[in-house]
Amino acid sequence: MEKIRISKFLSDRGVMSRRAADGEIEKGNVKVNGTPAQLGQKIDPVTDTVTVNGKKVGRGDEKVCLVLNKPRGYVTTMHDERGRKSVSDLVSELGIRVYPIGRLDRDSEGLLLMTNDGELANMLTHPKYHKPKTYDVTVEGKASEEQIERLGKPFKLDGYITKPAEVKRFTGDECTTVLQIKLFEGRNRQIRRMCETVGLKVIALKRISIGDINLGKLPTGKWKMLTAEQIETLKRGNDNA
Repeated sequence: MEKIRISKFLSDRGVMSRRAADGEIEKGNVKVNGTPAQLGQKIDPVTDTVTVNGKKVGRGDEKVCLVLNKPRGYVTTMHDERGRKSVSDLVSELGIRVYPIGRLDRDSEGLLLMTNDGELANMLTHPKYHKPKTYDVTVEGKASEEQIERLGKPFKLDGYITKPAEVKRFTGDECTTVLQIKLFEGRNRQIRRMCETVGLKVIALKRISIGDINLGKLPTGKWKMLTAEQIETLKRGNDNA
């Protein structure tokens, strides 16, 4: 492969701008194969190992898929024109540009899949590979049994009849109720709109699983790589699709 300047390599991987890269090189914070890099130095992106402050920068041909525990207040676009916090800020240390598979709105939190594998992303957004998604949902006030039962039935959203959801009450008092809702499809802001229809106001929404991929004890704002086995599980189509 043709060699490129190390500053361009770091910029292409989304680590930092070329100007910032030159500054880090001058400080001795960038190394190539364990040796401090030089300004203007060219590297082979495939065979050379680059580190910044001791952290390895991923190679461009490395396909990855990860789980991010998205905090509330972050948007799932990679660059926000309004200057809002983006999930890209939370995975910048990876050294590889990864993009969200699907979305979580700004006011929601929890499990978000991200990848640099376009083929995998396209596959997982196809209805054939859609996996059930489970959410912990906190609503204002005490939800009645009638409201909970209604949430489990189909809704008409944007002229489309949704599939029934699975809904369970977790905890509750006179002030709030925590529900667990499993969706078998993904319409825009579906849970919030379902709750609004039955007279419930969502005050917190957290996605905890997609298929067999669970958030577990992953801290808010942190990410972890999926194993090859987990990725293969996601790739398995649904028999009823």
